[in-house]
Amino acid sequence: MKTLVVYYSRSNITKEIAKEIQNELNCDIEEIKPLKDYDGKTGYAKAGYESMTKKTPKIEDAQHNPADYDLVVIGTPVWASTMASPVYTYLSQNKGKFNNVAFFATCGGSGDESTLKNMVKLVGKEGIATYSATKRTVGDKSRLKEFTDALKQ
Repeated sequence: MKTLVVYYSRSNITKEIAKEIQNELNCDIEEIKPLKDYDGKTGYAKAGYESMTKKTPKIEDAQHNPADYDLVVIGTPVWASTMASPVYTYLSQNKGKFNNVAFFATCGGSGDESTLKNMVKLVGKEGIATYSATKRTVGDKSRLKEFTDALKQ
């Protein structure tokens, strides 16, 4: 199965998990790159506001067409109990191009369930599998392995 992992990561936690998924699935990977910066306290506040209001910040053009893949695994940090605004932009731009999807989210403690539901709603497809990692569970490699195993089937 031809697979692509697509992710956005502000603090590199989502990036690390995306790379682990890529290594396990031996697939292509693409980072969603916003044209503006979300660094520091101001960036953090801007990120939360954009996510709550469903803003679609401009992002760099994707290098991979999701329609060319059997499966696209999409990862996001949780911002204000939903997906990061750059992920919202990517999903909005590519809606209808996904053959099969899977979703993962990273968060400090909560909001992952609503985030995953919002991603499904935006894409209009249930994911083959979902995975979330909080500060407490991010080191639990067995849960991540269960997720990647489900994607291999």
